[in-house]
Amino acid sequence: MTDLILYGLKTCDTCRKALSALEAAGRSVDFVDVRNDPGLAARLPGWIAAAGVDQLANTRSTTWRGLDEAARARLASDPAGLLAAHPALIKRPVIEAGGAVHVGWTPPVRAALGLG
Repeated sequence: MTDLILYGLKTCDTCRKALSALEAAGRSVDFVDVRNDPGLAARLPGWIAAAGVDQLANTRSTTWRGLDEAARARLASDPAGLLAAHPALIKRPVIEAGGAVHVGWTPPVRAALGLG
């Protein structure tokens, strides 16, 4: 049985580092590329509720800078729709573990996952 589900992009260095570290620690991890995830739109409201849109949306990304003002305004009015339409806007990785949602690969996330 899978211990964790790591959502990210297969080309993301941070996602690859997180996956390697978790597997090296003996954790069972399923990797899901958000660009190819047919269930992403259904997952996003739960992630937003758990982590908050400010934590989940990467407003420093190249994708964000490429959006026009109307698209950016959707972050306030329809964040799940915007993130589903542009999965590269999701901060990575998103890790589901034991009912909890962790965003990013920061020291607090690593500590919460038992990697100190």
